[in-house]
Amino acid sequence: MASSMPSLRTVAKLALGGAQVLLGSGSRVLGGPSMTCSSPQLSCHNTTAVTDLCCFNSPGGQMLQTQFWDTHPTVGPVDSWTLHGLWPDHCDGNYDKCCDRSRFYNNITSILQHFGKTELLSYMSTYWKPYQGSDETFWKHEWDKHGTCINTMKPECYADHVPTQEVADYFQKAVDLFKELPSYQWLAEADIVPSTTATYSADAIQAALSAKHGHPVTIICKSSALKEIWYHYGVRGSVQTGEFVATEPDGMKSECPSDGVRYLPKNPSHTPTGGATLTTATRTTSTAPTATGQPFQGRGYLNVIVQDDANTKNGCIISKGTWYTMGTCATFTGTASADGQGFTLKSSKGLCAVGADGAFECASTVSTGTVFNATGSHLKGADGVNWFAKAVPSKTVQATVYAEPEDVKIRIEWQGM
Repeated sequence: MASSMPSLRTVAKLALGGAQVLLGSGSRVLGGPSMTCSSPQLSCHNTTAVTDLCCFNSPGGQMLQTQFWDTHPTVGPVDSWTLHGLWPDHCDGNYDKCCDRSRFYNNITSILQHFGKTELLSYMSTYWKPYQGSDETFWKHEWDKHGTCINTMKPECYADHVPTQEVADYFQKAVDLFKELPSYQWLAEADIVPSTTATYSADAIQAALSAKHGHPVTIICKSSALKEIWYHYGVRGSVQTGEFVATEPDGMKSECPSDGVRYLPKNPSHTPTGGATLTTATRTTSTAPTATGQPFQGRGYLNVIVQDDANTKNGCIISKGTWYTMGTCATFTGTASADGQGFTLKSSKGLCAVGADGAFECASTVSTGTVFNATGSHLKGADGVNWFAKAVPSKTVQATVYAEPEDVKIRIEWQGM
């Protein structure tokens, strides 16, 4: 099989700490389920020759998940960073760009729709935004410049390749990683919140993010204002199905002053409370600004509390109404009902309701939202303040929340903004 794929037999050399690691020809296992990659090695960390370049990322061995914070103009939700891209850097900090012009596409949206990625498209329309120009142009730029340079996503690395399949895989992987990196919440936990007056030290910002990521990140400032965050990974296996492992940056890239870093609000009229001129970061137990005002009135988060012995918070409800233990919590709006006997809830997806199957959902197709009630800060369901799920979600899995009894008992708690 390898002899029919000369593009994957090119011998390359990768500098790792002064050592030359040979990447040469040999038998190749097609990409796909990670189990088809025999003992995949971690990119930029291998010490032996790698022969299967569908299971090993090279020369772009370090993957960067990059995020924007745009305030002028405001881009994306006021309480979330936005996605910039997924970039394959060389292990020494250099990078290739625009690697395969035969796979430059002008129809990213229709490609994703063809592969049934409607939910992905909806998410990208909110969180993968340019500061100028159209979404489509920005997505095209990221795929053309960076996606075509990921060697494990070449068409020949698929056992039964469908044209443009790798495009859908690229955007799905970039979004999945972004959901695991809630920069806004991680900074807020360290009392680093957007402010027109407060400033922060680069060390405090770095400490808050690296404590969660496991390694230092790259922070970029423009005119002393925080602008970008880059999270660095090695990959064990292919980008599509391999394991992403947090790693050290592939070069000294942070470009922020040591002190006086500004973290400007996207909308000054919604500046979170808290924040001060800091030189160190102090961690709190909250993942968002402290609740204020009447529960379920105005804007807030829906935190999930698992009703076990620990009785501790475990994630939150995201915009479509499912329970997620990682990623960015959705902002909900609570509005008093016309008769004053309850309230409705709405997310960016639409009004929220309990459907005929007892499932909590928020969607544009919900024409009449459920009028909810609460006991204090806890949302009431069919069983008092108890809600339910079939299992506790982990990593990128989402769980449907039900008003009727299931295996896992939870509470949904309002946290005002």
